[in-house]
Amino acid sequence: MDITDVRIRKMNDDGKMKAIVSVTFDDSFVVHDIKIIEGQNGLFIAMPSRKVAEGDYRDIAHPINSNTRAKLQNIILTEYEKALTNIS
Repeated sequence: MDITDVRIRKMNDDGKMKAIVSVTFDDSFVVHDIKIIEGQNGLFIAMPSRKVAEGDYRDIAHPINSNTRAKLQNIILTEYEKALTNIS
């Protein structure tokens, strides 16, 4: 499965959430509302989630293994950096 499109939909300068992203796979399946977050160790992605009855949040969609998560995160953060460069 290939990532065929990454769209940075919203970018913020203030706060820990830096952007909201949509990712398209194989030109046929899209995942919206992936967040780029500034953490203590740098930027990372947070998958779309919803609040459950206990008050916690549960991912709606997410990678099944760490290799896929790393690949997805690298591609998203690369596109985010390009978007920042285009704004400046």
